[in-house]
Amino acid sequence: MQLTHEHKELYRTVKKFVEDELNPHIPEWEEAGIWPAREVLKKMGDLGLLGITKPAEYGGMGLDYSYEVVFAQALGNCHCGSLPMAIGVVTDMATPALTRFGSHELKKEFLEPTIKGERCCSVAVSEAGAGSDVASIKTTARRDGGDYVINGSKMWITNGTQSDWACMLVNTGDGKVHQNKSLLIVPLDAKGVDRRTKLDKLGMRASDTAMIFLDNVRVPQRYLIGQEGMGFMYQMLQFQEERLFGAASGIDGLTNIINETIDYTRQRQAFGQSILDNQYVHFRMAELKTEVESLKALVYQACEEYVAGRDATMLASMAKLKAGRVAREVTDACLQFWGGQGYMWETHVARAYRDTRLVSIGGGADEIMLGIICKLMGILPSKKKFEEMKAKKAAA
Repeated sequence: MQLTHEHKELYRTVKKFVEDELNPHIPEWEEAGIWPAREVLKKMGDLGLLGITKPAEYGGMGLDYSYEVVFAQALGNCHCGSLPMAIGVVTDMATPALTRFGSHELKKEFLEPTIKGERCCSVAVSEAGAGSDVASIKTTARRDGGDYVINGSKMWITNGTQSDWACMLVNTGDGKVHQNKSLLIVPLDAKGVDRRTKLDKLGMRASDTAMIFLDNVRVPQRYLIGQEGMGFMYQMLQFQEERLFGAASGIDGLTNIINETIDYTRQRQAFGQSILDNQYVHFRMAELKTEVESLKALVYQACEEYVAGRDATMLASMAKLKAGRVAREVTDACLQFWGGQGYMWETHVARAYRDTRLVSIGGGADEIMLGIICKLMGILPSKKKFEEMKAKKAAA
């Protein structure tokens, strides 16, 4: 992926925004367990940062996805994982399907004000009994007159306590699980929506995460994104941008943790020399730097495929898998070299250790990524063979 002057200027703008508008407030927002979404998003909307790849007709820049990758990478300079994730939900997780498949009227009503930073949004797929297993969701939306009536619940919804609307996956039929789902725009101030339950998480503390209950919630049928019954496919496509964004947003954050660890171990003395002077330590820093650069190369390659209009599913899944595993390796190794100081709650390395653990879980767990990769490699056992293996195991 070749970076032009325009890419570099975008990176500079976003990084400056992170340094000036986000990082000074991270300790306060982490303590509060919430970020001022509308305030931050309005500032970003005024800079044109919320619609980089969105059509100019709705206030976006109309640029290709390589610019979004640069945007995500620059956001990674934030001193927590919460804000890049929460912002990414708005730009790359809740809006791609609406942008691609939504009606003009729906995009004018919901996408345009979101790009301007006037509305916050969420993607609502997961449920208490259906995380990575998207096909198992239970929330239903039944037609009644000119409305859909929604019943069920959604779990782990980022921005959920303050979003204006959600892109929600629901069952609109009783057919096959991959063909009975639809994506609906659901205003979260609608009658019957209860999103008061804010979840208490290990990491990503500055991002509010809600459990949402839906009791006979009515939305107009015109809030359907695309065609009824195509929601599972739309969501799988939407996941590609989510996974690329998530992997890209980790690059600079992990690089910064390595650099901070180098600085700290260079200054910290033990047994007559700096910690960094130990061969194991400086060799380990070189290994970790190599892993992050490998992640970066994989993300850029996946982005090239995506921009070219080719199927980037395998590379995007690999990037997501690699990002989670590299994040765990880098933060764990670096925290060790900080010693007792690394175990303190307020240090950047401790926060990164907590925040990045989610990367291997959210947006499709590592095991789901491996399943996708194996399927595309043609080495996943057939359903028949899987059932035979299961029967043999049960018999044994």
